[in-house]
Amino acid sequence: MRKISLFIAMSLDGYISDSNGRVDWLKGQGSDNENIDTYSEFIKNIDTILMGWNTYRQIVTELSPNKWVYSDFITYVITHNKIASTEQIRFSNMSPVDLIKKLRKENGKDIWICGGADLVQQLVNEDLIDCYHITVIPTLLGSGTRLFENTKREIKLRLLNTQSYNGMTDLIY
Repeated sequence: MRKISLFIAMSLDGYISDSNGRVDWLKGQGSDNENIDTYSEFIKNIDTILMGWNTYRQIVTELSPNKWVYSDFITYVITHNKIASTEQIRFSNMSPVDLIKKLRKENGKDIWICGGADLVQQLVNEDLIDCYHITVIPTLLGSGTRLFENTKREIKLRLLNTQSYNGMTDLIY
């Protein structure tokens, strides 16, 4: 069965975007040459990405408007908007919980939960995330979109690994 992994960054106070929905604060405290490439290692076992509409829209309008950055994967975008799917990007109005249960049974590599918070929360509430890979950014935002909000119940996690670089800390549960 395919593993479901959340790979995401958040501020020290638990936000994945600021109060204006921006993510330009997602960086360490030093130069880029101090960064460790955890992304390349993570995606070796991934062939499918799941994201919400807001995350998709932010990628194609702000972060990478000229090129789809996840072209090596099949990406599912959860949305109620009626948009034609392509071979690489599949738009679905299925609930994230039902879609993950369906995809988990199919052949393939692991599945990356890319964001956003509402999608993550639905999967957390159903305990469908197998691995939490969270990078904590050395920034306090004070408000914005909180990653974990209104969790229905306590979920005990086991710390598997940590690493720090450029002021950021990766926590893998």
